[in-house]
Amino acid sequence: MKSFDYVIKDPVGMHARPAAVLAKLVKESMTDVIITANGKSVDASQLMLVMGMGIKMGTKINVTIEGAKEEEAEEKLKEFFESRL
Repeated sequence: MKSFDYVIKDPVGMHARPAAVLAKLVKESMTDVIITANGKSVDASQLMLVMGMGIKMGTKINVTIEGAKEEEAEEKLKEFFESRL
């Protein structure tokens, strides 16, 4: 299992476009990815659940990755968050 924290820097927060890209990345990674923020945890491959978290700028999230290719998925997800959020 891999895990990392990230603070959202995008002024709009986690909105539809990055949430959709995130869900696609997670599905392609063939790993289980859980996002935890504001006391809630959701499956990152579920677009509507991620959107429903209300993640705003300044929110600290935790990303937990589990599966056969978790190291590769961790690198891609870190890159995604740094470039998009």
